[in-house]
Amino acid sequence: MSEIRISLVVPVYNRPDEIQELLESLTQQDFKKKYEIVIVEDGSTESSEAIVNTYASQLNISYFFKPNSGPGDSRNYGMKRAWGNYFIILDSDVILPSHYLSTIDKFLSENYLDCFGGADAAHESFTDLQKAINYVMTSFFTTGGIRGGKVKVQKFEPRSFNMGISKEAFEVTKGFSKIHPGEDPDLSQRIVNKGFTTGFLPDAYVYHKRRISWEKFHTQVKKFGLVRPILTKWHPVTAKLTFWFPTLFVLFVVLSLLGGVLVNPVALIPLVSYLLLLFVHSTILNKSIKVGFLSIYAVFIQFFGYGLAFLKSTFYIRLLNRNPETQFPKLFFK
Repeated sequence: MSEIRISLVVPVYNRPDEIQELLESLTQQDFKKKYEIVIVEDGSTESSEAIVNTYASQLNISYFFKPNSGPGDSRNYGMKRAWGNYFIILDSDVILPSHYLSTIDKFLSENYLDCFGGADAAHESFTDLQKAINYVMTSFFTTGGIRGGKVKVQKFEPRSFNMGISKEAFEVTKGFSKIHPGEDPDLSQRIVNKGFTTGFLPDAYVYHKRRISWEKFHTQVKKFGLVRPILTKWHPVTAKLTFWFPTLFVLFVVLSLLGGVLVNPVALIPLVSYLLLLFVHSTILNKSIKVGFLSIYAVFIQFFGYGLAFLKSTFYIRLLNRNPETQFPKLFFK
């Protein structure tokens, strides 16, 4: 294996403030080897160029502006222009801990992977809403910990908010597709299908802001639900019963409420017990009763948004065998 030369590739769309926070965290890295940062402005009307220029003397940055074509295509654009032989893909709304790059470099030097994914966490500066959303997206009791845990090292689907890919794997697979969201698990599966190695880097976590309002969070998880049946149609081996959990949760809530109101209040005990578990667990982890309560609200948004969208997409894509791009055109960039 040749020496790893890292290029960070970050698409950005109308988020100059987030880019500033990300670049500031890069100035605090304890990594001493040479690396580059490639910022790809995806047709933004709020340019990040001025922010990028303020860090030009501290960091090795390349800035590109292109017409809007989506995050996947923008990442491909950046990787084609990067000089590294290993690309780290980040979302613009992440902040990196100081050990991030050195952790990746050490791990890959000892346990090389053609593609890796890392976890995400909530920074202490995040709002209570952001911490609650982070909890429901990473907790073992909501998502099985697939985004925030340290257990799953193999057969992990890297996600593009915190993802590494070798130049060779990128060139063979041609990178991200036009679907969004869902372009990252699609690419991860195509990388595996080409015989490359993938895995999870336990300590290469980022602080991921995610959505900053309930409305935006609902839109995000709804799209996740619509995309998943499309991905399992493209890659049948990825289908899992756990993808049905949010839909089953919706049914569970409806039946619990009907049973509790029309039959016997005892029917509400399982639902209340589960919500109490989430409240206590989130409160302890976040050291905040308020975040505990907000986590309950967040899990309803997450499961109802994803679960109903998943059911809708399953009906049209899997049952009626509709063309995904025709049925859900807003999930695809031209």
